Amino acid sequence: MENIEKLKNSKEVIAYLVEIFPKCFSAKGEAKPLKIGIFQDLAERLKEDSKVSKTLLRTALRQYTASWRYLHGAKKDAVRVDLDGNDAGVLDAEHIEHAQKTLEESKTKFFAERNKKNAEQKANAEKKKPAVKRAPKKVVKKSAPKADQKPTIKVERPINESELKSGQSVKVVVGKAPVQATIVEVSKDGVQVELLSGLSLKVKREHLFV
Repeated sequence: MENIEKLKNSKEVIAYLVEIFPKCFSAKGEAKPLKIGIFQDLAERLKEDSKVSKTLLRTALRQYTASWRYLHGAKKDAVRVDLDGNDAGVLDAEHIEHAQKTLEESKTKFFAERNKKNAEQKANAEKKKPAVKRAPKKVVKKSAPKADQKPTIKVERPINESELKSGQSVKVVVGKAPVQATIVEVSKDGVQVELLSGLSLKVKREHLFV
């Protein structure tokens, strides 16, 4: 009897679902809203598949629908899909509102925790620095700068309207410094970008640079 290795975690299960149901699940970009009751459909279709347990399948599905990619897809006129990619109803206003609220809360929590962690790491690094005995400062007379001498400041160039297109590599201001990202979608209310980490954000045009 063939020894089938079971999937061990939610990440592996999601990758498996993307592989066998590509019209329903996706690994990149904005995820499609899923049909209500999709878990029952999955359980039925995978009942003979010994690689996936129902418990892990439920956990993976919960993780998938809580991701920023999925929550971004819950918007007006978005259509739910079944396992084969067929239309399974339009999202109602209540579900859209809940998804947007959840997304906002998730982002707020993520950035707060990241800033706290960065602050703690910086504080710990400062504590570990060895004490340096400094020599007395020498008084140096500074010469006056020439009139035509101007400090050189390296800045990022704001993106032009003509460069706002899907697939364009850009830099987006996240926190204190710009990070690399790729434009996923351009709309009237902002630009959807995907960071190298896989996180998807909607930002204003003035926050994009090249």
